[in-house]
Amino acid sequence: MSTIPEAPGTPEAPGAPAETAHSPARLTEPPRRIRALYTETTVTVYQAYSPALGVPAARDGRFPAAWKRERMTWIKPSFLWMMYRCGWGTKQDQETVLAIEIERGGFDWALRNACLSHHDPDEHAGREAWRRELKGAPARVQWDPERDLRLRALPYRSLQLGLAGEASRRYADEWTVAITDVTPLAREIHALVRAGEMAAAAALLPEERPYPAPGGTPGLGRVS
Repeated sequence: MSTIPEAPGTPEAPGAPAETAHSPARLTEPPRRIRALYTETTVTVYQAYSPALGVPAARDGRFPAAWKRERMTWIKPSFLWMMYRCGWGTKQDQETVLAIEIERGGFDWALRNACLSHHDPDEHAGREAWRRELKGAPARVQWDPERDLRLRALPYRSLQLGLAGEASRRYADEWTVAITDVTPLAREIHALVRAGEMAAAAALLPEERPYPAPGGTPGLGRVS
């Protein structure tokens, strides 16, 4: 599995306590959980693109023809993990942060048909079995440390979902319900964090809740 590079965070004050996404502490969080903004029919995921792709996608509510449907794309239900990955929208070619509302049916289909992005001896009979499963799977599940408002790693993990082949095409052309440019929100929250106004920053975060992952979601067999 490739190593994801550190994104630029916000320098923290000496002795500053860690802030989580929605509360001062999450002492009861399981090791892995999908946290997302969702309704009865849709779930919101985040991606960041260059303005050349992100601006027309948000304007038209769909991905443009230039969006490469044959490539793997990674979607993140965690807003703060997306901020960690794109450095609050400051990294090159990730300056436009998008909130993509997709059908829950499609999201759940991808989870049920996904394979872990790395070999896990507790879930796979062996490395060859895992490689065969990975090769044929239209989606990949990766569990990455959740982040607090200062983009520091927390002791539990959130979902990153990779979509390839059929899943990537269906995501772009069938599952997507709406696309919103949330770059201004990212910048506003980041400015509050830099000013030390953590409560005000936390109040602007999307209302993410534990998502009812479908049975068979990779990596959740031994945790809840």
